[in-house]
Amino acid sequence: MDLQLEGTVVLVTGASRGLGAAMALALAKEGATVVAAARSKDSLAEVAAQGEGRISAVTVDMRDEESVRALVPEVVARHGRIDGLVNNAGIAPAGKFATQDPEVWKDAMAVNVIAPMLLAQAAGQHMIEQGAGRIVNIASTTGVRGKPYLVPYSTSKGAVVRFTEALAAEWAPKNVQVNCIAPGAFVTEAQKAVTESPELHAKRIAKIPAGRMADPSEIVPLTCLLVSPLSSFTTGAVFVVDGGESGKL
Repeated sequence: MDLQLEGTVVLVTGASRGLGAAMALALAKEGATVVAAARSKDSLAEVAAQGEGRISAVTVDMRDEESVRALVPEVVARHGRIDGLVNNAGIAPAGKFATQDPEVWKDAMAVNVIAPMLLAQAAGQHMIEQGAGRIVNIASTTGVRGKPYLVPYSTSKGAVVRFTEALAAEWAPKNVQVNCIAPGAFVTEAQKAVTESPELHAKRIAKIPAGRMADPSEIVPLTCLLVSPLSSFTTGAVFVVDGGESGKL
């Protein structure tokens, strides 16, 4: 199936590794011009090198509002437009809530909520002027179901879900679709503590009806579809990709 991504311009944040890198590479393979943004310059360069000339890199810290505000204008200056935005960058601070420093919460909100809001606001203005656009926010199953010891992360990702739904309703008349993907357990660097421990890995898998963790490649077909013009009547949806974990009792 032709997803009609040839000639489109897509910004992917948190694209230096894991799910972000997988999504950036898949979008480029489908014909999109991809701007990959993240903090790690070296890792971004490795991703861009695999993009067959379709991926360019921008180093940005999502905690830095000034840098975040400059990101979309830079994409438009480079390519003349922006058709898709994948808000993937995120942090997941763990700890006991009773003794958690408020700075931990401020960081989680800055990266997981404020940065996506600023990027969506800036990108959306161009998309509305162009007559179309698509935004995909990456939340988490912890934004759909709360998880202990990840209270700030769960809270911030829950905000991403509500943000998606509200913005989708506001921008649907403008032909800008806003959707959300809530991933469960994926085999990424962020999950090394789990995947490298047989005991933790077994406990994690026991919670997943599918009986395994997902590969990053398993999020990319849905991402590409939601960035594609073919998803023009799909908006305000939250797609859970977790092997059935959050759907069971």
